[in-house]
Amino acid sequence: MENESEKDADQNEDTPDTSETPESVSLADASTEKATQGSDTDLEVEDPEKTFACITGTELYLEACRLMEVVPVSHFIQNLAKPYINLNHHGLGPKGVKAIAIALVSNATVTHLELEDNCILAEGAICIAEMLRENSSLQELNISNNHLDTAGAEAITSLLLDNLSYLRALQLSGNNFGEETAPYFAEALMGNYQVKELDLSHNEFSEKGGQLLGQMLASNTTLEMLDLSWNHLRRKGTEALGRGLRGNGTLKILNLSWNGVGNEGALALGEALKVNNVLVHLDISNNQINNDGAKKICRGLEVNGKLKILKMANNPLTVEGATALVTSIRKNPKSMMEEINISNVLVNETFIKLLDLVCRTRPELDVIYGEIEGCITKIPKQHPNPMKVIQNYLKEHNLRLWDFFRNIDKDGNMKIPVAAFRRAMMQQSSIPLDRDQTEELVRKFDRNRTGVVDYSHLKEQKPAQKPVERETVEEKKEEP
Repeated sequence: MENESEKDADQNEDTPDTSETPESVSLADASTEKATQGSDTDLEVEDPEKTFACITGTELYLEACRLMEVVPVSHFIQNLAKPYINLNHHGLGPKGVKAIAIALVSNATVTHLELEDNCILAEGAICIAEMLRENSSLQELNISNNHLDTAGAEAITSLLLDNLSYLRALQLSGNNFGEETAPYFAEALMGNYQVKELDLSHNEFSEKGGQLLGQMLASNTTLEMLDLSWNHLRRKGTEALGRGLRGNGTLKILNLSWNGVGNEGALALGEALKVNNVLVHLDISNNQINNDGAKKICRGLEVNGKLKILKMANNPLTVEGATALVTSIRKNPKSMMEEINISNVLVNETFIKLLDLVCRTRPELDVIYGEIEGCITKIPKQHPNPMKVIQNYLKEHNLRLWDFFRNIDKDGNMKIPVAAFRRAMMQQSSIPLDRDQTEELVRKFDRNRTGVVDYSHLKEQKPAQKPVERETVEEKKEEP
């Protein structure tokens, strides 16, 4: 009897090795095969109060790694109970990402997953899509630069079409998606009501792909951010996107840089800006748009009351095109423009005078231009350090730097949008500062160009006059 029992036990242990291969294990099978045996890991449970779900997730992952014959990623295990996991550039491959997908099927804590540059291929994308049909917590996913190709695109778009995931932000940049995948994305996004941010940059969409995506924009009611930069949309693709923008009521950010848009594409976008009242950020940098194209964009800028940021850097513009852009803002009393980037354009003194004139009534406007013609040999314009001007005013009136910022912070959250900060600094009369001094302050308090002036670090300096003196000393140290 003992020999028979031993034989039965041996047979039970041998069965998985002969009947299961790494390729044959599905997500459902692996997630139900819980690892009740001891696992080969030196990781210990530090907190005995950890939830059962977290422990089960780790066990599932270790068992999946065993079945896939891949080495477990300790960083993934250590962060399974956290909302954000970054596994970019880990060399996971299809099997590695399949093990991760198995562990995330029932995970309820991870909301943002980064998997860029892991060569997961279409096979990995299929596993991710299958996992997302069951997972109810993941909201942000980056699977860029993973060679997903057509089969991977089909798996992801099928998921989007069925509206079975909770994803709101999806990055798919650099995955070799060509014209044949455009119908999949167009169909899926026409009916998807979950995804708000989509990155399809650095792919191979051409004019036909742009036409299909333009039709999608006309009917999509969810997308708020779409990145199509570094594709090949050219004139016809951009014209279709322009037509789509006319009827779109949700898209706020559109990136079309590096697409060979040209002047005819610029005309389509200018016409769209005449009627679109939602888009706030448009990037058409590096698109072979010259002065004529800029003037066609201006037709829309003269009446548009929503666009705040227009990026047109590295187009073959001259001061003529730059002047047309600023003039269009001047003509439009409804304009909300805050930034125009034409950083490669050489301007002249006449343009600077026009910009100064416009900024008197539009203090929130920032135009980023290149050099000023003829100023190389001139002595740079000197003006007092704006922080020292503010410090002196505060000392004279026995005020604190904290009070100064709180006074112009309408929301009281210690973060002031740059446009609102510019407007407040130019419109206040207590401290005389010109446009150059205001921009110097913006650069000081928003060094990373986040678009927000964050003064929360001054909160600890609130109680006394000393912080003002300390700031003055620091400013002296910064002077050459």
